[in-house]
Amino acid sequence: MRNFKSLQALKQCVGQEIAISDWVVIDQARIDKFADTTEDFNWVHVDTKRAASGPFGKTIAHGFLTLSLLPLLINKSVSIDNVKLGLNYGLNKVRFPSPVLVDSRLRGRIRLKEMEDVAPVDGNPGYQITWEVTMECEGAGKPACVAENVHRRYG
Repeated sequence: MRNFKSLQALKQCVGQEIAISDWVVIDQARIDKFADTTEDFNWVHVDTKRAASGPFGKTIAHGFLTLSLLPLLINKSVSIDNVKLGLNYGLNKVRFPSPVLVDSRLRGRIRLKEMEDVAPVDGNPGYQITWEVTMECEGAGKPACVAENVHRRYG
């Protein structure tokens, strides 16, 4: 976990990789729960028998499951003191260069791409933070996901 004493201290790191998250296991139970939540039951994700003879030899995680791990990877890797409010503002770019096979381990390489001032909220200065997160799948030659995640933080 990398800690910053303030949003201003974080701003000094624009352009830098600031953290690498711990590994997260993507097991079939996690994939099945995601399928239940989203009602996306594509066989390549949930049918272990059929997927065994499919193009990947086993089930793969949903792309959006991989993407949904952004908050976990960022929040478990970077902390900023004295933030009174944080909001997810959206995404700029998302790509899934490589599938995530069941029982793989993922981690995020987190780079602070941009940090801009935005209007204050309740007198608290605001910043729009763009994180570039490259999700590595252990042993894979290409990233599983590369995403620009935009947050707003006030403090």
